[in-house]
Amino acid sequence: MTTPASVPAPKKNPMKSFRAIMAGTLILEVIVVALALPVVVKLGGGIGTGTGYLVLGLIAALIGTCALLKRSWVVWVIAVLHAVMIVSWVLLTALGVIGVLFTLVWGYLLWLRRDVARRMAEGRLPSQQQSA
Repeated sequence: MTTPASVPAPKKNPMKSFRAIMAGTLILEVIVVALALPVVVKLGGGIGTGTGYLVLGLIAALIGTCALLKRSWVVWVIAVLHAVMIVSWVLLTALGVIGVLFTLVWGYLLWLRRDVARRMAEGRLPSQQQSA
């Protein structure tokens, strides 16, 4: 099916693509935090302890955050979750290390988002260029 030449091509929204990247990163983070559960069983006293509930709560919160990605304040929620993970270094070193690593990943992603927004405002994105 071809479209008539008079119908303009749909506008591409780079920020919508960025939300997909954020969702994928959150799911990867859920998987990595879930892999800390065997560590909790061995070193943290088991799943039924405070450390186990913390890890399970973080997993649930990270999954729930995926539903909030359209909101402008979701970055603050993600930052708070990472702060909790880093502070939990005292309870479980592995969780603190995961928090630090993913905080660095999120810092890079937010820098990329700012760069794309700046380029979009300047009209320098490839999707904004006139085709010859």
